[in-house]
Amino acid sequence: MARTIHNNHQRFIETYCQPFPGYFFTGDGANRTEQGYYQITGRLDDVINVSGHRIGTAEIEDNHCPAVAESAVIGYAHDIKGEGVYAFVVLKKGADITEAELRQQLKESVSKSIAKYACPDYIQVAQRLPKTRSGKIMRRVLRKVVEKDLNGLGDLSTLDDPTAVQEIIQGHQALCNKS
Repeated sequence: MARTIHNNHQRFIETYCQPFPGYFFTGDGANRTEQGYYQITGRLDDVINVSGHRIGTAEIEDNHCPAVAESAVIGYAHDIKGEGVYAFVVLKKGADITEAELRQQLKESVSKSIAKYACPDYIQVAQRLPKTRSGKIMRRVLRKVVEKDLNGLGDLSTLDDPTAVQEIIQGHQALCNKS
C-alpha cells in the first residue's frame, strides 16, 4: 500500500517529496546536538500571526532560560495584534526563580532571538502540560482553555493524565485574575 493523500496524490508528492529531493519531508523541525542527537522542536507549520509577522511557535518555545524544562506556545485572539502569544512553561525540579525573573528572562530571550513583538503576552507556569500517552502536547486543549471554551475541550481520553487539564484551567483563571 502506497502513502498518499486521499483523492490528491499530486499534493502528497508536492508536500512531502519535492521540498528536499531524495528525502521525505515530515514537517517537523529538529536540532542536531554536537553529540549527534536529534531534538524535535515541533511542527514547522504550527505558526501564529503576530502583528502581521508569521512566527513558528517552536521558535518561541526554544527559549534559553535555564529554569524551564519544557514549554508550549499558542496564539490567542488579540484586538490589536491579531494574535497574541500565550506561553505555558514547566519549570525544572528545584528551579529557584520568581515569576518576575522568569518573565524577564523569557522575554529577553525571545526578544534577542526573534524580536520584541514575539514576546509572550502571558506566561503561565504549570506543573505539567496536557499530553497524549506518546508525549505529544495537546495544544488544542490549551487553546480551548485560553479561549474559555471549556465545553469545547473535546475527547480527553487520550491524555496521559487528564488532571493536568484542570490544573491548566485553574492556573489560567488565576493568571487572568491578576491581569
